[in-house]
Amino acid sequence: MNNGWPLVSRDYPFAYKLGRIRRDRILGRDGQEHTHTILENAGAVYVIPLTCDGNILLLRQFRQSLGAWGWELPAGSRFDHHGDLHDLAAKELREEAGATAARIEHIGFFHDSVPITTSRCDIYLAHDTVVEHAPTPGRTELIDSYCVPIDRALQMARTGEITDGRSALCLLRAEKHLNH
Repeated sequence: MNNGWPLVSRDYPFAYKLGRIRRDRILGRDGQEHTHTILENAGAVYVIPLTCDGNILLLRQFRQSLGAWGWELPAGSRFDHHGDLHDLAAKELREEAGATAARIEHIGFFHDSVPITTSRCDIYLAHDTVVEHAPTPGRTELIDSYCVPIDRALQMARTGEITDGRSALCLLRAEKHLNH
């Protein structure tokens, strides 16, 4: 198996709060140099808040990038977190949904957009989630939360009603873990 393309050069033309842009010059199969531009970032955690009564707590969040509201799961970037990812999942659940869970279980991960990013998304299932207080979203977050039956949340992921690809994939990957 090939170990990849020979690297001619690498530079970082742009950095920002959540990551940096990497530009790799590689030697291709044709003997020519080619540029691959890659977004390096730390990835994220996604939390599926499962309540005692068989619901999933979904967020309705405004996204400036789209200029629209959409359905999502509580999630957060790993860029400034240096501890256990279970702790980050609990923090995001608390901040974005005002909720806590009796137990948080890691159920998998995936890489999104592998041609252009190094991002790894870890999926956590929050068992027996209870909303305890008002959410404390960040300064640029507009979020409302709703309890949705498990079957309905899965249907929303399958039909594209949840347009956030990461949230939809997390729900579908978690289906076997959900008692519905």
